[in-house]
Parts: sequence; C-alpha cells; structure tokens
Amino acid sequence: MPIHAAATEDLDDLARLFVGYLEFYEVPKPLAVVREFLAVRLKRGDSTLLLARDVAGTALGFVQLYPFFSSLALESAWLLSDLYVVAQARRQGIGEALMNAARAHAQASGACGLQLETAKTNLPGQALYERLGYVRDEVFYTYWLSLART
Repeated sequence: MPIHAAATEDLDDLARLFVGYLEFYEVPKPLAVVREFLAVRLKRGDSTLLLARDVAGTALGFVQLYPFFSSLALESAWLLSDLYVVAQARRQGIGEALMNAARAHAQASGACGLQLETAKTNLPGQALYERLGYVRDEVFYTYWLSLART
C-alpha cells in the first residue's frame, strides 16, 4: 500500500477524502472550503498529511499530523489530528498502515510521542489505537473553549 507525504498535486483527492472525514464526524463542510483549508496547510507546511493510495493510484485514506511541544517531557511531539479511510476500503489494514506511517514520521523527527483523541463512539478506531500500543489517558480531561465567530 503506497503511502506518501501529500503535496499540492494531491489536493483534489485530499479534499474529497476530508469531506468524507467531516461527514463521519457529522460536521459537513462544502468541498471548496475544505479544499482551501487543506491548500493552506500544504502551502504553509504547518501540518503533515500522509496519503494512502491503492496500486491503481486511487486515494483511500489519509492521516494529518500537527507538530507541538510536550511541556511535561520538554520535547517535541505530534498531534495525530485526523485519520480517515473511505468506507469501502475499511478493514483492509489501511488505517493501520497510515497509523504506522505516522509513527515512523514522528520517530524520524525525533519526537517523544504521538497524541490523539477520538469520539467516544468510535469503537473500531479505539480498538486499532490500543492494538498499536496507544494508551487511553485516565489522568487528564480534555476541555474546549469555543471562540467561534457568530
């Protein structure tokens, strides 16, 4: 399964996949808005997007990573912000391959770890993460302060 760092020429495939990702989490957005968001990420290089394609070149899934610093570890780390595989390609190891590619990317950068969060209802995702060695945090709560423009 070819997985590569996404570039501008992957933008249309990434945008289509990202629309599916947002629909999965029930926060649909127009394709043009998603495409612009991803175009800015690629242009600025402020995230790393890894794209999985089948042997025919069809885009099947992606993972998006954002760099950050772990204040407790005093080292760099990565936030695994987004993981998505198209419905018809699930249960074929693509999510696991993307997760492993994210891990390899983080290790190559010298990061101390990867952090992610997922919906409480995403049981298949949780099973994958735990099978790959991720440990659910039982010490800290996640909070969110919305600064949405109304």
